[in-house]
Amino acid sequence: QVQLVESGGGLVQFGGSLRLSCTASVSIFNFKVVAWYRQAPGKEREFVASMTAGGSTNYADSVKGRFTMSKDIRKSAYLQMNSLIPEDTAVYYCNAFQGSAGFWGQGTQVTVQE
Repeated sequence: QVQLVESGGGLVQFGGSLRLSCTASVSIFNFKVVAWYRQAPGKEREFVASMTAGGSTNYADSVKGRFTMSKDIRKSAYLQMNSLIPEDTAVYYCNAFQGSAGFWGQGTQVTVQE
């Protein structure tokens, strides 16, 4: 069973930065797509960013120019979040697809204070 573990969340001031990590139990290159989603209180989970095995990225309009997704050569993907605003407050989840199977991490809380 593939496991994904997110880390790096926390409390940050308006305009600050955080770097989230998603560490898999297998090589990150096993996945066709790795993505980040977020869920704010009382709202549905929404797409944030994704990266294909080939390195192509896609971002939600709300984070374009502020968030950058990357991955290393081993087991981790990252989400660099800059210029954070209170609307970015949410639990951030890592998602990955291996074949037709999708996997989720447990989430990491990001809170942006005004």
